[in-house]
Parts: sequence; structure tokens; C-alpha cells
Amino acid sequence: MTRPAETELPLLVDAPSGDVSGRGRRMRKRYLLVLLIPVFMFTGAVIGLYFQPPALQKFYALTGLQPGGGSGTPIALPPDIDLPQDMVETMLPTDVVGLARVMPRGDVALVAAPYGAGDARVAEILVAVGERVARGASLAYLDNRAALESAVFLAQANLAVRRATYLQTRSAVQASRDESQSTLDQARSTYSEAQATLARTEELVARGVSTSVTLDSARTAAQEAALAVTRAEATLARFSSTEIDDQADVVVAARNVEAAEAELARVKLDLARGIIVAPIAGTILDIHATPGQRPPSDGVMEMGDISQMTAEVEVYQDRIATVQPGQPVELVASAIGRTLHGTIESIGLTVGRQGLMSDDVAANTDARVIKVVVALDAESSQIASRFTNLEVIARIDTSLGGRAAQ
Repeated sequence: MTRPAETELPLLVDAPSGDVSGRGRRMRKRYLLVLLIPVFMFTGAVIGLYFQPPALQKFYALTGLQPGGGSGTPIALPPDIDLPQDMVETMLPTDVVGLARVMPRGDVALVAAPYGAGDARVAEILVAVGERVARGASLAYLDNRAALESAVFLAQANLAVRRATYLQTRSAVQASRDESQSTLDQARSTYSEAQATLARTEELVARGVSTSVTLDSARTAAQEAALAVTRAEATLARFSSTEIDDQADVVVAARNVEAAEAELARVKLDLARGIIVAPIAGTILDIHATPGQRPPSDGVMEMGDISQMTAEVEVYQDRIATVQPGQPVELVASAIGRTLHGTIESIGLTVGRQGLMSDDVAANTDARVIKVVVALDAESSQIASRFTNLEVIARIDTSLGGRAAQ
């Protein structure tokens, strides 16, 4: 009789205690490594933001990324400005950086054609680039200047004629007045003589020596002499009732002189339409027209006071709170290979649209900025005087308290 097969049961074998403890240690190491990953990431972020080792710098250069570019208040570099390496190495977290433009004090003045020049063209340029001129100096002539000068000469001649006429009229009135006075004196003398003759004739007639006919003649002569005195007095009264300058003929002549003077002043103003003059005292920076051309709409030339150069910095609105007048500013210009220095002179009162753009095609072109004017020191101003409108990078040291710390 065959024996039934025994049922096979699994054989349980206990593992050695040493293997279990080794597996637990490995798991604990893995958990510890996971916990250290955030610490390593934070440390790497700090190193990348503040120290930037060469390998990390090359990475940023290849990828075009900038540390802090995703933050509204970047810790290290502004998002739209490519800073020079030497500035990055010395930059402090409190520094404010912005693009700036070098310009003369008061900005560049555009010298335009005078009002009312019409179709006139440039006839002659009187200055050259780099020449310093005074305010009101003639810079260029237009081709309508000759015709306008002729009108001035004609008005001057007309004024001379009117002045001569005035003097002549005044002299004539004075002569007529003197003549009337003489006529009156003569008439009075004749009247006195006629009165004396009449008295003698009446006496002779009373004695019977003279006839009545002679008496009638004496009386007629006395009456005519009295009428002559009256007529002379009336004539003199016409000239002596007022001063000579108030006489009607003299007043008319004086008004004619005033009209001629007004005409001369008008044509002299018209002459200004043929001359381009300097609106300020400064240096000619550029000339945009040549003889024969019509004056360009954007100005015939540019000028500015380069004896004191300034820089207009565009500071982002979220960083303007720490900027104060009197704080030192460092201006880096790779084009001239030098660093310029100055202090904040004034801060704008309005927030406007960004006007200076970086070379990055992906840069924000609609940033809101406030313009800050920086006055350059004497040495920097002399260097910058040859580079009007040069774009530079400005770094403002806001760690100082502005004018209160000076």
C-alpha cells in the first residue's frame, strides 16, 4: 500500500540580525540626504546672487539669464541692465542702478529757424561745431535777409524824411509866430501914430488952420490902424494860444514821425526772420543744414552749455524711495573706458515712460521711471563735455543720507 505524499510547506528561515540593521542605516542616510538638498539649494542661490563664481557667470552668459530677473525687487542686478564686471564685483545690495544719458546743463537746445521764415533757405552758416557763442549771436543767415534789409533801409529813409518834415513844420510855426508878433507890434505903432495925427488935426481944425477934409482923412487912417492891430492880434493868438509843440501842424508832423518809427521797428522785427540767433550761451554741438537747404523741422543746429555737464538717470519707480539729493553717483561708460563721478542734484516729480533702452531685445520697453539729474564733478564734466548724449550706467550709493550727510 502506497503512502500518501506529504504536503510541502514553506520553510521559514530567519535572517541574521546584522543584515536588518545595515538596511536601516542606509535608509536613514537617504532621508538625511533629502533633507540636506534644500540647504544646498539655498546655499547655491546665495553664492549665485552675491559671489557668482566664473562657472556660474559663464552659465548666465550662455543662457542670457540674470539673477533676480524674476523678482519685483531684485537683490543683485536690475533685470534690464547689463552691468560691467567691475561694477558687479563692487556692487552693494543698497545700490540703485539705472541707465543714464550724459547731457549739458539744461539739456541740448535745438536751434530752429525763426518764426515766419516761410520758404526761406539757409544762405550762410556763420559758426562751426565746437565754437562757443553768446546768447543772441548770429548763427546763420537765410536767403530772405537781403529783401528784409532793403525794407529796413527804406523805412530808415522814410523816417529821416518825416523827422525833417517835423523840424521844418516846427520852424515854420515858430517863424509864423514871430512874424505875427512883429506885425502886431508894427500895427500898434501905426495905430499910435494915427491917433497922434488925428489929435493934431482936430486941434488945427478947431483953430481954423486945417480943413474938415484933412480931419476926415486922419480919422480914417486911425480907424484903419485900429483894425490892423485887431487883425494882427487875432493872427498872433492863433500861434500863441498854445505851445509850439501843441500846434496842429506840429502835432501832425510829430505823429508822422511816430508812424515812421513804428514802421522801422516792424521791419526790423521782420529782419529777424532772416537771421538765426543763439537762444542760449553755449557751444555748437552739431549742425544739421548746409547752405541751399531749407531749415530742417528738427532744428538747424544743436547747442548746449558744456561747461557743466550733467547726467539724466532713469530710476525705476520701485527704487526711488531711497534716492536723495546729494548722494554720490558712479557713471560707467564703456565707450570712453572711464568712470565718471557726480552727485544727485534733483529728482523729478513725475513718473514717466522709460526712454533709454538696453541692448537686450527682450528687455521691458514700458517701464515706469523717474528722472534724476546728476551734476558731474569738474574732472568728469571736462571729460564728458565731448560726449553729449552718451549712454552710461549709473550706480547710486543710497547708503549715504544725501545732503544731510555732507
